[in-house]
Amino acid sequence: MKIAVSSDAYHPLIPQLLEWMARNGHQVTYFGPQEGESDQDWTRVTQQAIQEVHKGSAEEAIVLCWTGTGCTILANKFPGIRAALCLDGETAKGARIYNHANVLGLSLRLTTSESLEEVLIQWFETPFSTDAWNLSQVNSLSQLEKTISSASKNE
Repeated sequence: MKIAVSSDAYHPLIPQLLEWMARNGHQVTYFGPQEGESDQDWTRVTQQAIQEVHKGSAEEAIVLCWTGTGCTILANKFPGIRAALCLDGETAKGARIYNHANVLGLSLRLTTSESLEEVLIQWFETPFSTDAWNLSQVNSLSQLEKTISSASKNE
C-alpha cells in the first residue's frame, strides 16, 4: 500500500515507523525532517502528506506531531479524509471498523515503541466494516461533509 507519512520533528519513532512500514511491504513517501535536521512546520508537512492522499498518489497517510491533535485536525479539513488520533490498538481498530478512517494520527509525546507497533498492526490488519449499520454511519459522515462543503461555497 502507498502511504504518505509526515512528522514535524525527527523523533526516535520516525525510523521505527518507517522500518516497520518497509518490513510490511508498504511504499512510503515521508514529509518531514531527517535525522539532525531542524523541526519543520507541522501544518506544512501534514498538508503535504494529506495532499498525496487527496490527489490519489497515496492510499492513506500517517501524520505525527507532538500531541497528534494538530495534525489530525488539519487532516480532517480535507474532503474525503477521515483522520483518527489513535493512542492504542483498540482505538485504531475501532477507527477502521466504525469510521473507515484513512489517516492515522499519532502523538510523538505519548506513542511508545510498543504502542506504535500495536497501533500499526491493528490499523493495517483491520478491514473497514461492511455491515449495513456501519456503512450507514460512514455514509452519514460523507453526506454531512458534502452538505458543509456546499454551504461554504454558497456563502
